[in-house]
Amino acid sequence: MNLTPAEQSHAGPAQVMLSTHLVTELGDPRSTLRATTHRSGPAVIIRAGGEIDASNEDTWRRLVSEAAAVAIPPGPLVVDVSGLGFMGCCAYSVLADAAKRCGRRGVGLRLVSCNPGVARTIEACGLSVVLPVHPTIDAALAAAAGRVR
Repeated sequence: MNLTPAEQSHAGPAQVMLSTHLVTELGDPRSTLRATTHRSGPAVIIRAGGEIDASNEDTWRRLVSEAAAVAIPPGPLVVDVSGLGFMGCCAYSVLADAAKRCGRRGVGLRLVSCNPGVARTIEACGLSVVLPVHPTIDAALAAAAGRVR
């Protein structure tokens, strides 16, 4: 997927290449999930928009898995869900599984959202240790670099 010029200047120049199948799924005009991925230094960043529910859970799982696979220790893999209007339980499950797999490889997964419902759901599910939530991508990157928690 291509980033707009504004996203490129903020994100840096390195786009993460996704599989053709995944790009096709995300580009489908009927898809309710939109996403871009890019690399910023050692970090891989996913920006998600739209909705994640049972109808696109497999696409979401593939997206997170492919982005996680190219994350290099110490990473992190940053998943910005600020653009999502709805995030079903399946989305959290995919993120928790990915965070555990990433952690075994020495890559931290950081979630970005200002939506208090996201943080409450993470807390209620007991996932705050594996899915730390940050208000911005910059805050997630700073925390991953050990500058803040």
